[in-house]
Amino acid sequence: MVATDALTHLVVLGSTGSIGMSTLDVAARHPDRYRVLALAAHRNVDRLAEQCAQFRPRYAAMVDAAAAAQLRDRLKAEGVATEVLAGEAAVTELAALDEADTVVAGIVGAAGLSPTLAAAERGKRILLANKEVLVMAGALFMEAVKRHDALLMPIDSEHNAIFQCLPGDFSARGLDRSGVRRILLTASGGPFRTTPLEQLPLMSPEQACKHPNWSMGRKISVDSASMMNKGLELIEACLLFSAPPERVQVVLHPQSIIHSLVEYVDGSVLAQLGNPDMRTPIAHALAWPERIDSGVGSLDLFAIARLDFEAPDMRRYPCLQLAYDALAQGGNACAVLNAANEVAVAAFLERRIRFTDIARVVGATLEAADVRPVRELADVLAADDWARARAARAIVELAA
Repeated sequence: MVATDALTHLVVLGSTGSIGMSTLDVAARHPDRYRVLALAAHRNVDRLAEQCAQFRPRYAAMVDAAAAAQLRDRLKAEGVATEVLAGEAAVTELAALDEADTVVAGIVGAAGLSPTLAAAERGKRILLANKEVLVMAGALFMEAVKRHDALLMPIDSEHNAIFQCLPGDFSARGLDRSGVRRILLTASGGPFRTTPLEQLPLMSPEQACKHPNWSMGRKISVDSASMMNKGLELIEACLLFSAPPERVQVVLHPQSIIHSLVEYVDGSVLAQLGNPDMRTPIAHALAWPERIDSGVGSLDLFAIARLDFEAPDMRRYPCLQLAYDALAQGGNACAVLNAANEVAVAAFLERRIRFTDIARVVGATLEAADVRPVRELADVLAADDWARARAARAIVELAA
C-alpha cells in the first residue's frame, strides 16, 4: 500500500444498508487512509448508533425526523459527540460538505437522486451504487459530473467490472477509438432462474428475497428476481460508457464469479472475476488508481470448477424487456419505469400483488406515459410523481 499524505474524508449515504456497511468495513481496515466524516440513513436507529459509536463521524443524518430524535438522545447518553441532523435536505447537505472528499451514494431508490446530484455539483469523488440516479436523470447527472469535474466511480459489481476491463483513457476515447466491440453485462438470473414459468405467480416475497449469491436489501433482491435490476443496470451502462443498447448484451451467469466482460474488435474478451462480495468493487473505487486490501478472500477456481452462461428468456424476465423498451423511448420513460417499479415492488412485498404483477403494473404505467424530453430536474420529478400515481391506480385495477 502506498502511503498518503492526508486522510480521505468519507460521507456514506445509506450507511445502514449493505453498500454502506461494506464501505465502512473496508474503511475500518485502513484507518491511516480514511476518516468517516458523515453518515446518513433512513430510520435504522440501532445500526446508525453503533456506527457512530465506532467511527465517531462529525455528522449523522436520518431522513425520518422521529428516528433522528431517538438517535440524538441515544448518542448524547452514550457520550458520542456526533451532530445529528434530520430530513431529506440534511442528507443532501452532507453530500455537499466542503470537507468531504468522497461520497458513497448507497441510498436505494429515488431518494438518492438529490444528494448524489449535489455531490456531483460540488465536484466530489462519487462512488455510485444508486442505479436510480442514472436511470431517472442520467443526462442531467452526467452533465453535472462533467461540468463540475467530479470523479464518478461505479461500485455496482457489474459496472465496476466493466470499468476495470476498459483502457485507462476510455473516457476520452470512447467505444470505437478504444476498439471495443460490445459490453457483456452479467446477471445471476436470481432465485427464479429455473422455476417453472407457471409457478412464478405463486412466488412469495420471502422466496424472491432469497438471492442465491448476494446478500442484499429486500427491494433490490426482488429487482434481482424479476431482472428489473439488470434492466436498470443496462440503462446505467449505456449512460456510464456512452454505449448504444445494441452494444450491451445481458448474459446470465449463475455463479456470479465473472462480474462482466468487454469484447474488443480483435477478438479479445477481458473479464473481471472475483468472489461475490461488494467489498471488492468498493475497495477498488475508494483507492483507484491504487489497490488496497478489501478483506475479501482469494478466488478458488478449483472449488468453482465451472462457469455457465445462458441467454435471458424474456418470458421469464419481462421486466428486462420493459427496460429495453424504456431506453428506446428515451426522454422521461426511464424515470417512469423506475418509479412504477418502486411502487409495484413495495406492493408485492406487502402481499398486495403477485410477483408476476410487478411487470404488469410497470408495463401498464409505461404504456400510459406521455414520453417527453428531460430538460431539468423538475421534468424528472414530475414524471416520477405521475408514474407513482399511475402505478398505484394499476395496482387497484389488478385487485378489482
